[in-house]
Parts: sequence; C-alpha cells; structure tokens
Amino acid sequence: MTSPEGTRAVPGTPGAEVPPPETTDTPARRLRGVPRQRHRTARSGEPRTGARDTGTLAFVESPVQLLNVLEWAHTAQATGLTVVVLSPHDPMTRGQLRRMAELARDEGHTVRWEEARGGPTAPMRTIGGLTPLLRRARRVVIGDPFSRYVQLLLSLARARDLVVVDDGTATMEFISQLARGEKLVRWHRNGSGRGARDLIFAPFSATARRRLTPAPEGGRRTVGLFSSMPVEAPPGVEVTTNEFAWTRGRFGPPRLTRAADIVGTSLVETGVVDTERYLAAVGSLARTHGATRYFAHRKESTEKLRRLVAETGLEIVRPDLPLELIARRGPIGRLIVSFPSTVVHTLPLALRGTEVKVAVCDIDPEWLTANASPRAQGFLDGVTGTARDVQRLPFTQPMAAG
Repeated sequence: MTSPEGTRAVPGTPGAEVPPPETTDTPARRLRGVPRQRHRTARSGEPRTGARDTGTLAFVESPVQLLNVLEWAHTAQATGLTVVVLSPHDPMTRGQLRRMAELARDEGHTVRWEEARGGPTAPMRTIGGLTPLLRRARRVVIGDPFSRYVQLLLSLARARDLVVVDDGTATMEFISQLARGEKLVRWHRNGSGRGARDLIFAPFSATARRRLTPAPEGGRRTVGLFSSMPVEAPPGVEVTTNEFAWTRGRFGPPRLTRAADIVGTSLVETGVVDTERYLAAVGSLARTHGATRYFAHRKESTEKLRRLVAETGLEIVRPDLPLELIARRGPIGRLIVSFPSTVVHTLPLALRGTEVKVAVCDIDPEWLTANASPRAQGFLDGVTGTARDVQRLPFTQPMAAG
C-alpha cells in the first residue's frame, strides 16, 4: 500500500522541501484526502493577513505535536511561524507529518523539513543548519521535552520565552517530573537511565530541565504550557488550555455512523501490555459495543493488525492525519471506544457540539508485561481517571462479555 502523499515543496519557501512519498506494507486502508475545511484559507505558502511572527521557532517530531502547534498559534494569534519537522524513521508517522505540513502551510507558516535521523552525519548537519535560527529566535515552541534531539537544541537556544505544547499524555508526566525537580524520563521506560547513551546526553537533559524550569519571580525568562491535559503546573508556568478551537473551526461537523469505532494503542509495541491480552480485550469490546472499525495507532505493528483482522473481523483504518481531525471530518461512529491514551482527553474537545460519545476501557493490571515500568499502572489509571466527558468501562466488563 502506498503511504499518504508527500507534501509538495512550495516554490520560493526556504526549508520547505520534503522527501518523496514512501511505501509501507500494511493490511489496512487509509482515509484519503485532507479533511474538508469549513473556511477557505490562503493557498499553500501564502501567509494570511496580519503580522508575521518571525521570531517564533517550533520543533515537532510527530503529527500530534504539529497539530497542537497549529492550535497554539490559533489561540495566541501568532502567524508566520517557522516550524521545523525533525523527521522520524517510521513511514506512517512521516506520512501524517507531510499532511500536517500541508495544513501548516495553508495557515501561512513556513515548514522546514529536516532529515534529522538520516544517517550518522545527519544530527550534526541538522544542528549546524538550525543554529542560526536558534540564535535569532525570541520564542521556542516544543512538543516533546523528553526528546534528546530537542534537549540538545534547547541547549543552543537563546530564546527567553519557551512554550511546551502537548505531546499526548506524556505531558502529564513531564509536568509531574518538572514540579518534583526530577530528571526527564518517559513514563513507560524501564531501567536505571544510566546506560552509555543516557550518560552522554545527561548534561543536555539537565540543561533542558533548567531551561524549562520557570525563572524566579521577576526573572526575564518565561515558560508556558499549552495543554488539553489535566495538569497542575508548578508555580511560574503559565498554562493555556487547548480547546481545539482551530480544529472545530476548520473541519466538520462530522457525519455519524450507527456502529461504534475502536481506537487502537501502541501499548503492546512499547512493551507495556501483553499482546494476547490486548487482542482478547479488543475482540470483547468489539462484540460488546457492536464496533466495526479499528483506527490503528501510527506505531502499531503490521503483524498485530493482521491478527486483529483475522480474530475480530474488524476493518482496520490507518488514518493519514491525527484522529482528532479524522473524527471531526467524519464519518465517525456515535460511540468511540479507546484504551487509556491521549484521545480520551482530546476527542471530547474536538467533537464538542456533536452527538459522539467517547468511552475508555481500563487496563487490567494482569495485562501488563513483566517488563512494564513500575509506574505504568499508576500512570494509565491517572490517564483514565482524569478524563472528562467520557464513559468509563471497567476492564471486567469487556472481558466478562467475551
């Protein structure tokens, strides 16, 4: 199957070049086309009217991060940002990023695509090319404070204003660690964090943590958080709520189907949840709620999805944009069932004003693998327990129904 189309380079737009389309082997179809827009925007590469915010530099590594940069720019009324895509290896992620880059250009922003992981010399080439931009930027927006790449770039930045936008539920762990003064470690990571790579990057991680810690009262450095997650930021961090106003204003409302949809997760791929337990849970949820489609996470493996097709009969959909945009466009089920993940917080906001209901299924502790982080169960329970405007499904319900 062909992955989503690559973003076209805009003539005369510096840094706008992106690689050609790729192919990936997947058992699923994708939703084709960029979602329809309710309001006409400027043509690709043409800024909208208003002052261009040439002093803001944003770094993104995933489609969700880029979506939230667009939401932040809409809320902050910031136009003409320079968005740097630190391109990952994963073909599905790259495909979604290309589509999001098209939407960013439609909003008048400059997108600079960096093959930041394209070989042993790529990091130094990328950092060298970005250093002048980092030195000039007055404000830096980032989507993943845990990223070693971003931590390294932050150590070179002179900007006094930093803004962190959501990278999904990881934002909740970031804020907790920042408030406790701990080192930045992803919640699902298991280990001491004292491997060779960890030791090499430790100074950059420490610098990034200091840069992301608010300055004392009266200081000239500011730290902001733009989030739809339920977080309690430490003193000095200015929090702005992400209401997904840009998404709702540009797309939909969606056409609704009678059947339910299930949202997939990469908890198996990250080593948190056992494969067999996950497949059984999905099958039980599909039977209980009459689901016919399964929206795959961009990091889910092809082998697991093939098994889901064979064992559940679900139609697998590989979205070519973040699910918030796909759902807002439609067609989408009147009930969306998810495991603990970002979408249980974001979909109710993106679908506000529609008749769509979102339900979240708890993770049974027995589903966790032996290699799961000791923090995994508590973190997942927190994701579920803090979700607003969702129906909670205890894990005993779907498993008993199976």
